[in-house]
Amino acid sequence: MTLPGNKTADRSAADRPSAVGRSARVAARSSRALTPVAVAGGLVLLGVSIALALTIGPADIRVSDSWSVVASHLGGDPSGLSAIRDGIVWNLRLPRTLLAAVCGAGLAVCGAVLQSLLRNPLADPFVLGVSSGASTGAVAVVVLGAGGGLLSVTGGAFLGALCSFALVLVLSHTLGGSTDRVVLAGVAAMQLFSALTSFVVMTAADAETTRGILFWLLGSLAGAGWTDVGVCAAVLAVGLAVCGGHARTLDAFAFGEDAAATLGVSVARTRLVLLSVTALLTAVLVSSAGAIGFVGLVLPHAIRALVGPGHTRLLPLTALAGAVFLVWADTLARTVLDPQEVPVGVVTSLVGVPAFVLVLYRTRSTR
Repeated sequence: MTLPGNKTADRSAADRPSAVGRSARVAARSSRALTPVAVAGGLVLLGVSIALALTIGPADIRVSDSWSVVASHLGGDPSGLSAIRDGIVWNLRLPRTLLAAVCGAGLAVCGAVLQSLLRNPLADPFVLGVSSGASTGAVAVVVLGAGGGLLSVTGGAFLGALCSFALVLVLSHTLGGSTDRVVLAGVAAMQLFSALTSFVVMTAADAETTRGILFWLLGSLAGAGWTDVGVCAAVLAVGLAVCGGHARTLDAFAFGEDAAATLGVSVARTRLVLLSVTALLTAVLVSSAGAIGFVGLVLPHAIRALVGPGHTRLLPLTALAGAVFLVWADTLARTVLDPQEVPVGVVTSLVGVPAFVLVLYRTRSTR
């Protein structure tokens, strides 16, 4: 004999999976609907941050003055400011602030992609040894005169970064090509090029050159120019397009390479494409701004905690968060000890190290 109450309980149990599925679909639709709003809010926040950053510094420049200078250089009416104040905005602060935004966005996106692709929460753009290779290339140009005067520091850094990445690809391929082998190959390349950099500096550089190299190695946007902004922005646009086009593929990687292959993903080709894009983007950014650490580690975790792991939402919001973060980090770096400037990498590390420790504890607690 079946009691009426049991029939009710059975119906409730049968209906529960469908109710959960409906709730999940509603949540997904709501999240997709909120993405354009979040991106628009991020763009507004980035615009406000850039506008305010242009006014902060020894020279007293208002937001209206900054916009009038920009408008005049874009074909509008003359700003009415002196040549010195015009130059401070157009030639110094604006390219530096824009380069900070581009570098922050690029490094943060690279971190988000690598953490998902390698399934390693501690991965960041420098896990491939690109930063160490760039440092060695820059030091070779400055100290050893590599290139015979034909290579700039930026060019040397870029070539060094590419050499490091090529070494990582060769090592990881010969070791089997799995994600853990890529990480281990990156660590090996990082240590090798760091040792080469230290050896060259200690044996061939004078005190003044060593000081300049150290400042660059810690990350600096002091030498930013419009050429740097244009090149980095163009490479960032290509990188965002490629990574954004692989957003759903990265979602599949979250379940493991075998699951991604079952879903029809070409695992080897996708990994090669995304590793190459992130390495190229990191190489370009590092060659222009130096080794700015922890942006690619901290920001993806923060945004993932807010919007979830879906890369259609994660990638654009991480890019905006990275841009805003580095704009303010650089503003702080150039003003906190005025007239002395702090390398921006020092500021990002002061924020990144505590976040790194939190990630370590979270990784430990989930095992």
